[in-house]
Amino acid sequence: MIYDTLAHKDQYRTLSPRLAKALDFLAQTDFSALPDGRCDIDGDEVFANVMTYETKTANETPESHRRYMDIQYLIEGEELVGVGALERMTEVVEARPEGDIWLHRGPVDYVTIGQGRFVAVWPGDAHAPGIAPDGVPKHARKCVVKVLV
Repeated sequence: MIYDTLAHKDQYRTLSPRLAKALDFLAQTDFSALPDGRCDIDGDEVFANVMTYETKTANETPESHRRYMDIQYLIEGEELVGVGALERMTEVVEARPEGDIWLHRGPVDYVTIGQGRFVAVWPGDAHAPGIAPDGVPKHARKCVVKVLV
């Protein structure tokens, strides 16, 4: 997991050229001009999903992916993301391999994203996004960049 701000994006450039493309996209994009939906950055290797939603009071089923890393970046609002090691998850609640998503139950620790902070999670990280920091659902707009690993 990486938990940081885009101001420090250059220190991650050598980890992966795809990760560098993803962070450059987040730093350089005018999201006010970008509609919700999928945005191709480099085909199926690096792409973004922009979404608008209400945060929720809880997320009891952390998700994981096997093919893609997620970079979760709030454009508007603030939210908690629960993050836990995949090996600490106690059960798989649902598996949708065609969509590269597995839902789990298990312990997580929380980080706050928004105000320039992002979290990047690898396939070894389960993550439970979209949680209202104060328990009261609020408007949020997010960009999730998917990076093929």
